[in-house]
Amino acid sequence: MMRMRTKTASTPMNGSSEKGSGGKSHAVDWELRPGGMLVQKRNPNSDRTPVVSPTIKVRVKYGSSLHEIYISSQASFGELKKMLAGPTGLHPQDQKLLFKDKERDSKAYLDTSGVKERSKIVLMEDPTSQERRYIEMRKNAKMERASKSISEISLEVDKLAGQVSALDSVISKGGKVAEKEVLNLIELLMMQLIKLDGIMADGDVKLQRRMQVKRVQKYVETLDSIKIRNAMPIGVGDLQQMPERNPAFAPVMMTTKWETFD
Repeated sequence: MMRMRTKTASTPMNGSSEKGSGGKSHAVDWELRPGGMLVQKRNPNSDRTPVVSPTIKVRVKYGSSLHEIYISSQASFGELKKMLAGPTGLHPQDQKLLFKDKERDSKAYLDTSGVKERSKIVLMEDPTSQERRYIEMRKNAKMERASKSISEISLEVDKLAGQVSALDSVISKGGKVAEKEVLNLIELLMMQLIKLDGIMADGDVKLQRRMQVKRVQKYVETLDSIKIRNAMPIGVGDLQQMPERNPAFAPVMMTTKWETFD
């Protein structure tokens, strides 16, 4: 069996385990590096102390500029992109890195791709990724504005809801309210409904909008009921509470048909 000797112990090249300080066996995987060197495969989830990797200097050509970057030999191309964002002004997602005339994936490692000391890498701007990121940024900004608008409307509806509750309490106790006050509240709530209708949203923001629409519709229906009960002669409201004894005064049925708010 072929073995690789180290200063401290010998580890089987084709073995499947090694013993730790506690005497337990750990699985060992190997990978072949460029140049034929066989080394232990990296495990990002391993809790063992990582071996310090050497730092190398790579030359990155971007247009007419040449940038010398010092980076770990075991770093990924994605990490290199982050380091290049400062000196080049390019967002990591807008970068394309070419090594030996081949574009490299951000998850690929420098050493396993053959990058060595003073290796030359070409940096190019990725217009497709840049456009996609720009569209995503605009979409997120739009959703943030929509969410903010819905929050502002929600606060206004909260204030109006308190007034609706106060009127409903007066009517429920047999009292009377000014019809103008009821109509004014209905108008204010309908204005909030129009604002909600003008907000374009998707996902969670769309759900928030729909919930506020239902709230407003509920308060408008309550005010419609208040308006009807308020118009009844004094004493009729009390009789309405007992429909089984007074079938002529059955509970008010709402017939308002709302348009669907998607």
